[in-house]
Amino acid sequence: MHDAHHLVGSTTTPLPTPLVPEITLHTADDVIALWHTTGTPEPPFWAFPWAGGQALARHVLDHPHLVAHRRVLDVACGSGLVAIAAALTGAHVTANDIDPLAAAATTLNAAANHVTLDTTTDDLLDTHPDVDVVLAGDVFYDRDMAARFTGFLLAAHHRGALVLVGDPQRSFAPRDWTRLATHPVPVSRDLEGVDVRNTSIWTPGPHQPRPHHPDHA
Repeated sequence: MHDAHHLVGSTTTPLPTPLVPEITLHTADDVIALWHTTGTPEPPFWAFPWAGGQALARHVLDHPHLVAHRRVLDVACGSGLVAIAAALTGAHVTANDIDPLAAAATTLNAAANHVTLDTTTDDLLDTHPDVDVVLAGDVFYDRDMAARFTGFLLAAHHRGALVLVGDPQRSFAPRDWTRLATHPVPVSRDLEGVDVRNTSIWTPGPHQPRPHHPDHA
């Protein structure tokens, strides 16, 4: 873990998050160069704020009653952005990512924002964590992983947990969930090909319209 903390600290600079400037993240000085350095097939998700995480962190801070003082799991936490937002409301947070570098980044970022949270690198997607809220930012980017995340999140929803997901219209996101909010999120053009992605907050289940009660004479 010491080596992981060194890699994260030596390749990033603490910067305010574009959509959530009240949170500081260790952000890659050069995302593409860092990606080559790590030698992984996927980009270093922990090294910059993804659109889904930014929108979800903004939503949590704007609606703190959703998570405050509750047991919260941030799954596929990456940099820990969403977990930190929840911790700032007073939630009891566990940040989960199978990448040890993400766990190291989350620990450093939590310290930079003066919050305390737990981290785990266990694969939780086939488990049933006993939590009140499950948060997930930008997890539907790959077909196979999206299927696992969808099953995990639906299971948590059916057990009674509040499930909130931030997603910028990724290809494998569920299409029949309820949209709660949408934010234009600044993103890295090197990774996304655009400067802004409209990103929505979703919760499982179709939208339930409010019943109509006609007036009676």
